[in-house]
Amino acid sequence: MSAAHSAVVLASSGPSPLWYATRAAGTVSLVLLTLTVVVGVLSAGRYAPRNIGRFEVSALHRNLSLMTLVFLALHIVTAIADSFTHIGWTAAVVPLTSSYRPLWVGLGAVAVDLLLAVAVTSAFRQRIGQRTWKAVHWAAYASWPVALFHAAGTGTDTRLTPQLVLYAACMAAVLGAVWWRLVRAGRHSRRIRWWAVPATGIVPVLLAVFLATGPLQPGWSHRAAATFPSAPAATSTATTPGAAAAPPPSASPAPQGGSAA
Repeated sequence: MSAAHSAVVLASSGPSPLWYATRAAGTVSLVLLTLTVVVGVLSAGRYAPRNIGRFEVSALHRNLSLMTLVFLALHIVTAIADSFTHIGWTAAVVPLTSSYRPLWVGLGAVAVDLLLAVAVTSAFRQRIGQRTWKAVHWAAYASWPVALFHAAGTGTDTRLTPQLVLYAACMAAVLGAVWWRLVRAGRHSRRIRWWAVPATGIVPVLLAVFLATGPLQPGWSHRAAATFPSAPAATSTATTPGAAAAPPPSASPAPQGGSAA
């Protein structure tokens, strides 16, 4: 069998189970992280439904955080195990060290680092002090928009309508919680207004512009492979959602079960 014929057979074999596992775990991680942020913001505003104590809301927030880490670990392990992406353990925690879509995988590494920082400081909360723990905890809320852009930039299923609806729902949930917190705090919310108000306006605009000029445009799979993607080319061809990205002319054929993470 010739090398060219082998490449065609391998490319037509379809995504491996790891391809689906990576995307499923990543999507669930994003949903759980969104819920964690929403519950955390509501808890900071001392919100508790009737017949439910604040300690139960805090317990829910903690359990959601743990579940997020579990599915995030599954997302990372399956992505590394997938032979197509060649993402090593270092790239999972060190930004811009991945040979596969370095910028967008790097955003995922940033989100992982922030979430790990929260997990570690929470384990040593009594030793490091409340002020340090709270500073790290609040800084980790930045992991949510970073994770959202990571998902939109590196996922080949971003062009699918259900995925776009999911991104919009996550955005609406977080923005709704933040604005509820600001309204409830009233005059006492000056400490967080200076960053919350601009962020709630900038993040959705940036995401909309990014989607319109990036993942929703033809040829994104090739431009995403660069550290800093260039403007879309007129001759680019679209990559079918859920299928492996075609390698550039200089690249070797994708291995069996290849997928785009």
